[in-house]
Amino acid sequence: MRHVPLLCATLLAALPPVAARAQDNYEIQVYGSSLVPAGRTMVELHSNFTVDGRTGIVDSLLPTEHAFHETLEITHGFTPWAEVGFYVFTSARSGNGWSWVGDHIRPRIAVPASWHWPVGVSLSTEIGYQRRAFSTDTWTWEIRPIIDQQLGRWYWALNPALEKSIVGESASRGWEFSPDAAVSYDVSEQVTAALEYYGSFGPVGGFDPRPEQQHQLFGALDLNVSPQWEINLGVGRGFTASTDRLIAKTIFGYRLPF
Repeated sequence: MRHVPLLCATLLAALPPVAARAQDNYEIQVYGSSLVPAGRTMVELHSNFTVDGRTGIVDSLLPTEHAFHETLEITHGFTPWAEVGFYVFTSARSGNGWSWVGDHIRPRIAVPASWHWPVGVSLSTEIGYQRRAFSTDTWTWEIRPIIDQQLGRWYWALNPALEKSIVGESASRGWEFSPDAAVSYDVSEQVTAALEYYGSFGPVGGFDPRPEQQHQLFGALDLNVSPQWEINLGVGRGFTASTDRLIAKTIFGYRLPF
């Protein structure tokens, strides 16, 4: 298993090149079911850089190529089964400057560990605003079921999310299916290697044609340096015409004692 990171990189490199089109990438993460403990606060900084993306203005949206996205996430645990997260999205790109993109709020509940279910289960709902220069939909709503399980050194997580535009050009499309998934393996006590998938298929009643769907695959590493820290590093490749072709991402999180 020491060769897992190399295999992930080889798989990503083998994916065919595609044209990049409109896409939002601010918080690239597959959620696990566990919550921030009651009375504690988690602060995370999500950073990503689009190495190869959309170079022109489409539907009045700014280009994504060479855009640097920085997202601040603050999550507080209120009970053993409930937490609330808040996001601040920003974007920086040469020629466009550093800009505030929008804010989201995300309440989440989970099945308590005391119930002893064979899998972890939680449910989040996220609602928020993003400026028209960065999204054709300014107000959106997401419902994200989360299912996961640890099997020895192996771990899997599935997020079959549903997203809806409340205000914007996609408001008439109804709910859209946007699943995320991850499989990981503990290479050692300090390093976990993972494959992460992110998708957007289109409306539930009839998916978009494949070139208009969004599909990304990331090879990632989790560095388990301390129980207080969360560190995730990854490189992702898009493999449809509507997906940015190459993105690098990092997540740094710290669990505060209050």
